[in-house]
Amino acid sequence: MATKIRLQRRGRKGYPFYHIVVADSRAPRDGKFIEKVGTYNPNTDPATISLNFDRALYWLQIGAQPTDTTRNILSEQGVLLMKHLLGGVKKGAFTEADAEKKFEAWKAEKEKGTQALISKNQTKAQADAKARMDAEKAANKAKAEAVAQKKAEENAAKAEAEAEVAPAEEAAPEAEAPAAESAE
Repeated sequence: MATKIRLQRRGRKGYPFYHIVVADSRAPRDGKFIEKVGTYNPNTDPATISLNFDRALYWLQIGAQPTDTTRNILSEQGVLLMKHLLGGVKKGAFTEADAEKKFEAWKAEKEKGTQALISKNQTKAQADAKARMDAEKAANKAKAEAVAQKKAEENAAKAEAEAEVAPAEEAAPEAEAPAAESAE
């Protein structure tokens, strides 16, 4: 039986989530599988991968063939490197302790790179949020100035209208007073 390590799609439309499974190569993509060895979520940044390292390594060692995407995932997680190192141990190129040491050094370097990427994404997100906040503050300030100018214009127009009405009212009582005296 030819076995494959491949992705089995889950999740809703437009938001895929994958199980990493070992299945017969003749089985349908989302059909029957032999063993689930992990999950892959491409929707996060960076993508979230959960993998049972030992089982994936076991299946590779007994001949399961990964698909292209799964090969990239296994390579990123170090399963293919460990298989390669164990092949070197089997041939006698180096000891198992040396293989473990090389793998741990690679893993530490990989973790450092991943943390750098995550921190870079976080600082970029913080900078974007700060830029949006500054732009919003500037827009609010401009809007407040426009409202203040409009209110000042309204107050000036109101004062001007009251100033025109006040002299007319003063003139009207004086005109009524002589008329009232002549009527007596």
